Amino acid sequence: MKSRWYVVYTKSRNEKKVEANLNRLGIEAYCPVKTEIRVWSDRKKKVFVPLLPSMVLVKLLESERNEVFNVPGVVRYMFWNGEPVVVREDEVAVLKEVEQSKDMTLESVDVLKPGARVEMSDFGFGEEYGEVKHVSGNQCWVVLKKLGFVVKLQLQ
Repeated sequence: MKSRWYVVYTKSRNEKKVEANLNRLGIEAYCPVKTEIRVWSDRKKKVFVPLLPSMVLVKLLESERNEVFNVPGVVRYMFWNGEPVVVREDEVAVLKEVEQSKDMTLESVDVLKPGARVEMSDFGFGEEYGEVKHVSGNQCWVVLKKLGFVVKLQLQ
């Protein structure tokens, strides 16, 4: 069986520690980061901030999935429709390329707001975009007008 990339939730501000500990155990882990300049009253400093807060990508076989729980700070896997989320290899490659590129920078990961358009084609709804109708806590309702559906998404 082939190893796949999964998304693991971590305790808050533990992403880089979890990544290092997983790699030390021999589990390929990746925490995409962006560089920010933080300003204090007496100095400026370049810091690396996780691009996906409280998340780390891990590449392993399905049979090895429980191994990640041997690392302090790992909370659980991300699930979608009762199945663990699998990230495609090419998507991870794009994250790594953007992170290492001097020509490209990732400015932000946007928060969903009512009225925003969300690309939905990857979810198999047959519709390219949906409109965010309402956001409450970690839930989001997206209207798919052509299909006549309102989809409730769980945000993490």
